[in-house]
Amino acid sequence: MTIHPALSPAVLGPLQLPNRLAVAPMTRTSATPDGVPTPEMADYYAGFAAGGFGLVVTEGTSTDRLYSQAYLNQPGLVTAAHVEGWREVTRQVHANGGRIVAQLMHAGAISQGNPYADGTVGPSAIQPLGEMMPDYGGRGPWPVPRELMAADLDLVVEGFVTAALNALAAGFDGVELHGANGYLLDQFLTDYTNQRTDSYGGSVSNRVRLIARITAAVVAAVPESFVVGVRLSQTKVNDLVHRWAGGAADAAVIFPAVADAGASYLHIASEGRNWIDTARLAGGQTITGLARRLTGLPVIVNGGMHNPDQAAQVLTDGHADLLAIARGALANPDLPRRLAEGRELAAFDRTMLHPAVTLANAEAWQAVRS
Repeated sequence: MTIHPALSPAVLGPLQLPNRLAVAPMTRTSATPDGVPTPEMADYYAGFAAGGFGLVVTEGTSTDRLYSQAYLNQPGLVTAAHVEGWREVTRQVHANGGRIVAQLMHAGAISQGNPYADGTVGPSAIQPLGEMMPDYGGRGPWPVPRELMAADLDLVVEGFVTAALNALAAGFDGVELHGANGYLLDQFLTDYTNQRTDSYGGSVSNRVRLIARITAAVVAAVPESFVVGVRLSQTKVNDLVHRWAGGAADAAVIFPAVADAGASYLHIASEGRNWIDTARLAGGQTITGLARRLTGLPVIVNGGMHNPDQAAQVLTDGHADLLAIARGALANPDLPRRLAEGRELAAFDRTMLHPAVTLANAEAWQAVRS
């Protein structure tokens, strides 16, 4: 039987991976109220490693006790208790043969559950599009954020660096900086949410400055053996149709800026859409393939990668190097083993995530299903 290309080994910066299958970051809002990872979270992440995934990327994890938290019961990497909680997660993942990176996230203007601050912050005082997400505990329109000043930006950078060092102490193999899906770093990158007139606003090269600055600061703070990836996207949780206004021309500025800052890899997200729907550029190019060509970095692709045919095409045609799988992984935590054995994949059931995207809700769903 022909071996699927996703099952071949891969290199991600300093990491040697047994295959090209990664678990995509997925918000689960199942930490303690103070953001400490729980034993249930350790079992959850270890299950993917036991199922054969070469890499696990955690849910978005808050970087400070100011404005970074997006949701209630979101985990953090700020306190000693956070580090201890995550240490058990990484221990179990490693014991099952996996590798794990922590996604570091600042929600910015689309925070809908932060006990540490009143109000939200963003690049500009512009109300986000859409409304808060009920599955994550939100209701109603987003508030208008306070514009971040220069001193605030210093604290944002410091938060990412400290969280990365805490991730290192917790036993992670690396971190992924969340510059996608409408959260703070993406808000700086986006023209209509960033109306600043300083060096962080205006041109694309200015709007990518904060992401590049944080990447460089984190890379400088951690050992060379520690992976530092960056996740980017055109789409957002609150704007699924958004595309970079300049298309490939914007990408030609954004991707090299992040690569030059020292990123180990790029992770291009599709925000719940099929990869080709968000990746297609004029002239037959894809944004993921363009990222590979412009930077020479490994690229992780997201969006429908549980489909074996599409996954094979993406790899063999040079669109990406690794495949990040979200809902397909929830339905099939042993997906790599199923793929290797030619077994059928279980279909994803949306009720697994409703009425809330918690591990407790998924366990209740599983109990009924069993």
